[in-house]
Amino acid sequence: MTVAPVIALSHGGGPLPLLGDKNHKAIIYSLQHRVPKILRLGTASAPKAIVLVTAHWTTRSPAISSGAQPSLYFDYHGFPPESYRIKYPAAGAPEIAAEIKASFQEQGLTADLDPSRGWDHGVFVPMTLVNPAADIPIVQMSVLASEDAEQHLRMGQALARLREKNIAIVGSGFASLHNFAEMRPLLSGGDAKHIRAFKGVSDEWNRALTRATTTPGKEDRWNALKGWRALPHADRMHPPRAGEHFMPLIVCAGAASDGEEAGTYKDVFSGVDIYTYYWGGGELD
Repeated sequence: MTVAPVIALSHGGGPLPLLGDKNHKAIIYSLQHRVPKILRLGTASAPKAIVLVTAHWTTRSPAISSGAQPSLYFDYHGFPPESYRIKYPAAGAPEIAAEIKASFQEQGLTADLDPSRGWDHGVFVPMTLVNPAADIPIVQMSVLASEDAEQHLRMGQALARLREKNIAIVGSGFASLHNFAEMRPLLSGGDAKHIRAFKGVSDEWNRALTRATTTPGKEDRWNALKGWRALPHADRMHPPRAGEHFMPLIVCAGAASDGEEAGTYKDVFSGVDIYTYYWGGGELD
């Protein structure tokens, strides 16, 4: 039996990965080469569908896209015209959306089906690079405005059973860093001394985050991630009440099995390391 993987990937900024932005070179490579290997694309074990938890859809209770052929939702502004002509014609999966809702109800979670929600750039930007063939159906899912870590872990636990049906769980966010005040100097190639100092802070945060996320025991992993705001520099990496790019990782961690070993890889983004975490799937070189 093929058990589908879980992967909390780093999707980059807006449509920039699709525009060949130099700061996204490593992320683009990983989306084109590493993530397809983890998902086993191009093999007989490729997932039959993907549930994609996006940082760019925030709701009070879990929301699940249930349209058969979702349109694209260009939820960014001020980019070149070509970034609004992107197409990603993968199908939706209404029957899987209904199954997710039922699984959530069994976990005591109230979820809503949304037949009209379009795929935001947390979906179509990384997936255009990961699977340009667009031949795997996708169900998009929101994160919660409350940023309640336990609720997101329980959401992941409710999704876990889908893995046994070879339905992959993908979290699309930027778990290592999403704070525009910190990112602007990095993107502009500002003061080298400042960037070196910030990398030291970022490295300390990433070490603590990786220890928490890769803890194999479910109870220990859950406890560590429930307290993620207490990790060093957490508020600097994700400002208070602005942790939506961290939430997909928590959902993914909740979908990992007790004792399941996590894999990691890192990409260099404007001089700092950005981590991706995954469970199961094909092995990387």
